[in-house]
Amino acid sequence: MKVLVACEFSAVVREALKNRGHNAWSCDLLPSDIDGQHIQDDILNHLRDGWDMLIAFPPCTNLCLASNANLYRADRQYLNVVEGRRQAFEFVMALANAPIDRIAIENPIGYLNTAWRKPDQILRPYMFGHPYRKDICLWLKNLPLLSPTQALYPPKPWKKLDFWSDKRNPNGRSLKSITFTGLAEAMADQWGSTQ
Repeated sequence: MKVLVACEFSAVVREALKNRGHNAWSCDLLPSDIDGQHIQDDILNHLRDGWDMLIAFPPCTNLCLASNANLYRADRQYLNVVEGRRQAFEFVMALANAPIDRIAIENPIGYLNTAWRKPDQILRPYMFGHPYRKDICLWLKNLPLLSPTQALYPPKPWKKLDFWSDKRNPNGRSLKSITFTGLAEAMADQWGSTQ
């Protein structure tokens, strides 16, 4: 399949798909952490390029629950949050309505759950071999729910704090925005076989 992985600079999902024989491309405003088939551009310029599947990881800064704290500020920050959220939501809707047969959009619990619709699936990293708690929501179009591949016993709450510490990859980017490899492998194995 010809697959576009949107808003991915880490190339984790792209490489998992490529390793299974797919023509996978990542696209992000940032350069890719791994050399390969990467489009450094606005993803909206490439949604009509004949893709069979889109897996999108839109930025969650204005969509996650944590951004709600700024909605109650009395200063101009409130207006920035409202406008940022509006733009982020429009961006996600452009991805969701792309002329592509199979679409997956990933984001945490937040604004999309109420402004758009409930996610089709909520996953956690420990279902895919990573000892962390984090809600991973998926909104799906013509794709099956993902099955856990290497379920671990749910970690104690302190593991969540360990994950959210300010860890960085070799390029200095926060690891919070990088897809867990176990989840990427599950996407490649389970969605990569949907023809």
